Parts: sequence; C-alpha cells; structure tokens
Amino acid sequence: MSGAGAGGRAVSGAGDPGVMRGAGELPARSRGVIGLLEENCTVCMLCARECPDWCIYIESHKEPVPADPGTGLAGGVGPAGSVGPAGSAGSAGGVGPAGEVGGADPGRGPAGRGRQRVRNALDRFAIDFSLCMYCGICIEVCPYDALFWSPEFSYPAGDIRELTHERDRLREWMWTVPPPPAHDPGAPPARELLAAGGSGEAAGGAGAGGAGAGGAGLGGRLANGS
Repeated sequence: MSGAGAGGRAVSGAGDPGVMRGAGELPARSRGVIGLLEENCTVCMLCARECPDWCIYIESHKEPVPADPGTGLAGGVGPAGSVGPAGSAGSAGGVGPAGEVGGADPGRGPAGRGRQRVRNALDRFAIDFSLCMYCGICIEVCPYDALFWSPEFSYPAGDIRELTHERDRLREWMWTVPPPPAHDPGAPPARELLAAGGSGEAAGGAGAGGAGAGGAGLGGRLANGS
C-alpha cells in the first residue's frame, strides 16, 4: 500500500515500488484531460458518434456562408463549385449566368446556381469526465485536429455535475497541451506534399511559418507555378 505524501506524491510502502509522479514529471503523451480548439471544430459529430461512453454533448445550428471579401461572391455556388462564366463581375448577392446579379443578401446563392451554402455553427461542446474512460478515440477520429490531450490530471469537483466541462473550460485546457514532438528528419515527405506535386524542400520554403500540411501543400503548388 502507498499513502499520499507532500506535493501530491505517493509514499511507497514495503514491497510497493510504484511512485505517483507530479504533473511536471509526466510523459508528454499522458492522458489527463481533453482540450478543445474550437476554431478547428466543424461540428462533424464524429467524436460524439464514436465515443463508447456517449459522454460528448454537441449542439449546433446552421448559418449562411458569408460572402468572400476578395471576390464579392456570396456563399452559394453551383455544381462543381461554379460561380458564373469567366470574366463576369462579382456582387454581394452572387453572380448568375451572363453576370446577372443574384440579390443584395450576402448569404443568398447566385441566381440559377443552386442552393444557398450553409455551415454548422457550434453552440455547445461538452465532455462529461465522470463518464469518460480516457480511451482517446475522440481525439484519434477527429479529422480537423480540434481535440488534444493535456497531461493535467487534477481537476477534482465536489459535485458530479461539475465534471461536465463546457467548451469554455475545455478551451482553457488548451493552454496546458504540450507542443507536438519534432518531425523525424529521416521520415519520407508527407502524402499531402506528394499529392500537391511539390517536394518537401520546395513546399517547406513557401508560405509564412511553413507549418501545417495545408500551408505546405499551398507552397508546393506555388513552387510549381500552378
């Protein structure tokens, strides 16, 4: 048996070599609590559907996609992403065939070019840690890297309802998420770079910061002149 000691450690008893570590001594990939990067969440619901304990609660609503400030086109597009014939002028309401204006509503689709585009807006994201078994499936299945492990393990509560962390508290845990490990210099180039048609060297030098598969892929396309 081991008893609690000062500083949150455990005092090992006879025949028990195990010692509890402090938060600062835990491995980088320890499973303590889950943090939410709300900007990356698209409300795809994969995490909630795959959770074996059904401890993730998500609520959302749909809202129109705003107009692109660069082109002035509204959020609605037609089949295959078409927005009107080449050379037609943009407008807040979208552009239809032969450049006709689709209306002043910035969320309205272009005239004759399909339905208005909408996106999911997150209203609630909560995790009930009284049910969570820390399997990590939600983090693994998230396609947009919105969930992360934090090594913080001490978040006691006097009421079981307080163990349901809403999105504001889940966001606060992001400050405790450790940085990702460095890439292996001997590893092959990422598949995203190969799909973009650029080498790792060409893509790595393009784009500010050079971080993330999306920025590197764009850098590869710019390097190829496409």
